[in-house]
Amino acid sequence: WETCWFKVELSIPQAWAGREVHFVWESDGEGMVWRDAQPVQGLTKEGEKTSYILTRSLKESEPHSLTLYVELACNGLFGAGKGSMIAPPDPDRRVTLSKAELVVFNRDVYELLVDLEILLDMAQLLGEENQRSFQALYTANQMVNMCDVTDPSTFPAAHDLAAAIFSQRNGESQHTIHAMGHCHIDSAWLWPYEETIRKCARSWVTVVHLMEHNPELTFACSQLGLIPVLWQAQQFEWVRSCYPGLYARIQDFVAKGQFIPVGGTWVEMDGNLPSGESMVRQFLQGQRFFQEQFGRLCSEFWLPDTFGYSAQLPQLMRGCGIQRFLTQKLSWNLVNSFPHHTFFWEGIDGSQVLTHFPPGDSYGMHGRVEEILKTVKNNKDKGRVNHSAFLFGFGDGGGGPTQKMLDRMKRMSNTDGLPRVQISTPDQLFSVLEKESSQLCTWVGELFLELHNGTYTTQAQIKKGNRECERILHDVEVLSSLAVAQDRGFQYPASQLQQLWRLLLLNQFHDVLPGSCIQLVVEDALQYYTEIRRAGAQLQEEAVQSLCRDLLQPKARSTPSTLVLNTLSWERTEVISRPGPEGTETLALVTVPSMGYALVQEPLVPPQPVAVRKQEDGSITMENGVIAVCLDTMGRLTSLQLLDSGRESVPDGCYANQFALFDDVPLYWDAWDVMDYHLETRKPVTTLLKPLEITLAGGLRGSVRFSLQVGKSSTLTQEIILDAACPYLRFLTQVKWKEAHKFLKVEFPVQVRSTNATYEIQFGHLQRPTHWNTSWDWARFEVWVHKWLDLSEHGFGVALLNDCKYGASAHRNILSLSL
Repeated sequence: WETCWFKVELSIPQAWAGREVHFVWESDGEGMVWRDAQPVQGLTKEGEKTSYILTRSLKESEPHSLTLYVELACNGLFGAGKGSMIAPPDPDRRVTLSKAELVVFNRDVYELLVDLEILLDMAQLLGEENQRSFQALYTANQMVNMCDVTDPSTFPAAHDLAAAIFSQRNGESQHTIHAMGHCHIDSAWLWPYEETIRKCARSWVTVVHLMEHNPELTFACSQLGLIPVLWQAQQFEWVRSCYPGLYARIQDFVAKGQFIPVGGTWVEMDGNLPSGESMVRQFLQGQRFFQEQFGRLCSEFWLPDTFGYSAQLPQLMRGCGIQRFLTQKLSWNLVNSFPHHTFFWEGIDGSQVLTHFPPGDSYGMHGRVEEILKTVKNNKDKGRVNHSAFLFGFGDGGGGPTQKMLDRMKRMSNTDGLPRVQISTPDQLFSVLEKESSQLCTWVGELFLELHNGTYTTQAQIKKGNRECERILHDVEVLSSLAVAQDRGFQYPASQLQQLWRLLLLNQFHDVLPGSCIQLVVEDALQYYTEIRRAGAQLQEEAVQSLCRDLLQPKARSTPSTLVLNTLSWERTEVISRPGPEGTETLALVTVPSMGYALVQEPLVPPQPVAVRKQEDGSITMENGVIAVCLDTMGRLTSLQLLDSGRESVPDGCYANQFALFDDVPLYWDAWDVMDYHLETRKPVTTLLKPLEITLAGGLRGSVRFSLQVGKSSTLTQEIILDAACPYLRFLTQVKWKEAHKFLKVEFPVQVRSTNATYEIQFGHLQRPTHWNTSWDWARFEVWVHKWLDLSEHGFGVALLNDCKYGASAHRNILSLSL
C-alpha cells in the first residue's frame, strides 16, 4: 500500500502544432497525475484510463515544456492480490511501469472506431428479423470501402455515413433509458481505508475533468465507486480533508447539478446487521453532512451493493425524508429471480418507498449496445413503466466513467431500433417513475438476498465489537442525558459522541461488518472498536459521576452500599456481582427502575433460592422456582421446564444446547457464502474434554461448566448459569477456533409447533417460515437476526437470545444459532 512518485519532464515538438497531444502512462498499479500541485487525472489500466490530455489542439501560446508528477500506488483497481480478482494482498507483488510516452492522438480515427463498434453491435445483436441490423451492417461495409487509411481526407465522409444511420429517430413509444455516470468505491474491501481516500481522489478528479469537456455528463457517486452519480458522506469528508482543491471543484459541479450527491447515509452500510439506532445515525450523519456541505438533503437512498435489505428500512427512509430507493443486488439471487425492477417496497409499519432496480442488473455498465438492449429485454415491469436506470462507469475499486462510454451513448441517444438513451439524474428518473406508478406492484417485507448468508457470521470479533459498541454508545447517551437533566453544569459530550458514532458507522460499511474484507481492514476495524470502548467507558464514568455525585460520596458510619444503574426502558430484577471485601465479589438480587438507578444496601431475598444437584448418572439439575433444567455430562439440555405450567420444552430423546459442526465449502466466495448443502454434513460435537461439573452450588446463582473438543484442533468451554427469580438460562461460551472450512452452530430442538418463527430486527420483528414448502422458503436456510429469535404457539414459546451473533435459523422445531 506504499506509493511511489515519478517526476516527468515533457517537451512537445514544435512540429505537433494544431495536434491533440496526450501523455500515455501504462502500469499495473493505480496512478494519479499531478500538475501545478493539484491532482488532474486518475490512471487505472483496468479502468481504461491510461492517458492525460495535455492539449486538444496545440497552440503556439501553450507551454511546450512542462513538468508533471505521477503518484503510483502498489495496487490495482481490485487491490494487491495474486491471480484472481478477489484475493488477499500478495507481499511479493511487484508493480511494473510498462509505458510512458508522449503521443499524438488521432481524434478522427477514434471517432470512426466508435462508429464501427456501435454499427457492428447493432448488426449482430438486433437480429435477422430486424431490418436495422442489415442497415447497420451495410453502412459499416460502405464505411470500410470508403476509408483509405493512407488518406485522412476520406475519414469525414465515412463518419457522415454512420451519423446518418444514428440520426434516424425512434417512435414515441420507445423505452427511455436514464444514463447516469457512477463510480462505486468500496470504503474498505481488498484495500484498507487509507487507500480508499486515494481511490476517491483518482476517480473523482477524472469525473470532474470529463465534466469540464462534457457539460451534459451527470455523475452519481455511490459509496462504492462504480459510476459518478452518488456518494456517501464519509468519502466526501475524506476528499474535503485531503484534497481541498479537488473538493472545491466538486462543489462547483454540485451547484451546476452535474455532480449529484445521493445515498443519504454516512457510508453504504450493511443492510441487515446494524441496529435500528445505528441505521438512524447513518441517515442522520449522512443527511446532515449533505445539508451542511451542499445545501440539500438526499431524496434517494442509494445502496447498490449490500447483502440484503431489512424490512425496517422503508420506515427509516421515510422518517429521514427519503421516499425513493435504488439497488441492484437482488439480481445476484442464487435460487429465485426477483419478480420486479420497479415497485413499491413496504416495511413492517406499512411505510412505502418507490424502489427501482436497474434492469441491466449492474451498477457498472460501459455504454455498449448489448447492455442497452439487455436493460429493456430484462425489465420485468415493461408495460407498467417505460423508463429505466443505466449506471455506467468502472466500480467497486473506483474508476468511474470514460469518454468512450459517453461517446457510445451519444450515438444511441435517439436511434431507430434502439431504446432512447438520455443522460439523466436520479431525480429525473424517479420523478417520471412516480408519474407512471399507478400500476406498479407492492413487495411487503424484507428484500432477502439469496446469497452471502455467511456474512452474518464471518469474523466473529467484528460482530461482537459492533454489538458491544452499539450498547456502549446507547448507555453513554442515556446517562449523559439524565446527567444534563439533573445538572445544568454538566456538558453533554456531543462532539465526542459524534466522533465515536462516525467510527462505528464507518465499520458498518458493507464489506467490513459482514467480514468480507482483507486482514488489514479487520485489524483497523478492531482498533476502532477498542477506541470506542475506551472513550465510551470514560464518557460513561463522567456521566455517572455527575448524575450520582452525592450518592457516591462515602458517609461516616453509613452502611456499605452499591450503586446500580439500569439503562433499559423497563424495571429489572436481577442477580448482580458487586465488589466485596478484600477484592472478592459477592452476589446480590436487586431491583432497579427503568432508565434509572438504585442504591443497594440490603439485597433482596429471592422467593426461592437456586438448587443445584448432581445425579447418580453424572447429570446435573438446576431449579429456581421459575424454571427447572436437567443437563447431561456433555452440557446438553435433556429437560427445560416452565414450572408454573409444568410444560416441558425439550422433546423426548432430543438434546438442546447441542453443538454441531458442518463442512463449509461454498461454490463461490469463502468469506461471503455458505451453501444449503452444508446442512447435509452435520456432525454433532461429542468429544468431551472435561465433563460437566458444578461451579456454583446454588443460592442466588447456580452454575456448571464443561469443555468439548471441536473438530481437529479447536476447543469449547461453556458455563451454564441459572440465577434466582430468573426465567431464562444463560450460556457463557468461549471457543478457541482453529478450524478451516468448518461452520459451528448450536441447536435447540423445542417442543413447540408453529409454521413461523419470529426474529428481532431493527425497531421491530419479522416472521419467517419454519418450513421449506417453496423455493422462497428453503432459500432462507440461513438468515440474520439481532438479539433474539422465538418459536411460539398459543400460550407457550421458547426464545433464544444472544449478545454478539447474527446468523440463525429455525427449521421445523429446531432453533439454531451460528457461532
